[in-house]
Amino acid sequence: MTRPGSLFLPQQDDPGDDASKVRLALAVLDAFTAAFNARDIAGMDAQLHFPHVILSGEQLVLWETPGQLPPHFFDDLARETGWHHSAWHAREPVLVGPRKVHFAVTWSRNRTDGSIVTLHHNLWIATEEAGRWGIKQRSY
Repeated sequence: MTRPGSLFLPQQDDPGDDASKVRLALAVLDAFTAAFNARDIAGMDAQLHFPHVILSGEQLVLWETPGQLPPHFFDDLARETGWHHSAWHAREPVLVGPRKVHFAVTWSRNRTDGSIVTLHHNLWIATEEAGRWGIKQRSY
């Protein structure tokens, strides 16, 4: 932060209309989920901005760089929970700014037969940085 007064002011150069920003941000959420379901950790990381912020309950987790998930993450998830794939149920843009979109999301972890293992209601924030949209923060 260079100036204290600029901390709570959004950038004024608005690079497009809200619908375009939402569409671009949703494409990132779709790509992240496709990579997640393909068990592609590098593909997931490619959809994130770093540092990446995760608020899990009241615990703050900061990933400074890609590669934070262990290679056995998906095997462990499947073995421990029965997870086969994740699916979106809702993604509602609740705040659109000049270079970010906040989404209230509902998604599930599902078994092979499609039955739900867990259902989640979260807040995800996608940002546009250096000309690229990515997921900056996830709150669980």
